[in-house]
Amino acid sequence: MDLFDSMRIFVRVVERGSFSAVARELNMGQPAISKQVSALEQYLGGPVFARSTRHLALTDQGQRFYRHCQEILGQLESATRSFASGQEQIAGPLRVAAPVSYGRLCIAPLIGTFLQRYPDVRIDLRLNDHNEDLLMEDIDVAIRIGVVKNEGLVAVPLGNTLRQVYASPAYLERHGLPLEPGELANHNCIGFTLLEHYDRWRFTRRSDAFDIAITGNVTSNSSEAIREMVLCGLGISLSPQWLFKADVERGSVLSVLEDYKATALPVSAVFSRERRHSARAMAFIDFLREHLHGLAQEP
Repeated sequence: MDLFDSMRIFVRVVERGSFSAVARELNMGQPAISKQVSALEQYLGGPVFARSTRHLALTDQGQRFYRHCQEILGQLESATRSFASGQEQIAGPLRVAAPVSYGRLCIAPLIGTFLQRYPDVRIDLRLNDHNEDLLMEDIDVAIRIGVVKNEGLVAVPLGNTLRQVYASPAYLERHGLPLEPGELANHNCIGFTLLEHYDRWRFTRRSDAFDIAITGNVTSNSSEAIREMVLCGLGISLSPQWLFKADVERGSVLSVLEDYKATALPVSAVFSRERRHSARAMAFIDFLREHLHGLAQEP
């Protein structure tokens, strides 16, 4: 067993959510993918997936190992890029695309620090909740939240964005506080339609997994709009923690179902293969890995 290959396959299975999807992606048979994961579990001395559930869910040990794998593989990729880029000057224009809320709250505050380190770089930050065509729009680096499916792009993991269920005090006063995921069926849940399975919210608690079909009278493709609707007391949402961090601190929004862990979403920096040897693009990705680690991942 090649440990690094098995770790890469394990990470892709977690991010894609199934063995068969990774088998198709890597042009391998599903039994070969299962064999790699089983060999990894044998090497580790315990299971990484809770196979007693109908849906693929990580064990607690598997969740911790997944985060370590992301870190190790990211450092390996960074070391490889560093060797390849050599002494190329880090200067010139850098076009960066990111989702609107994540770009505003998580990327924009870091730009000044990056430019202090690399004063000869000029950044054009473009915020759009729809995935832009990197080649058509001449984007150097794009930040993607969720599974990266475009096999023509190179994806570098930046960590996970942790999610939580949020509602306003006024909404909870009118509709009651859900104490377990199954009670969400009685609530007006606001779905974020840019996610593949926006109408199903998944949670784990210890070794138990919960897959909840949510319903509501509104959906949106904008996390900014969802935040406003939650603040107005329209409904309840499953959203990234960074989106509501300031609102929770002010008390205008409450965190709900804190005993349950919602499925985290992977955060990746993606670029076209033509940008692989761009020193400024690689420097920016390494900078994001350094500064987003504490924000994107569970401590």
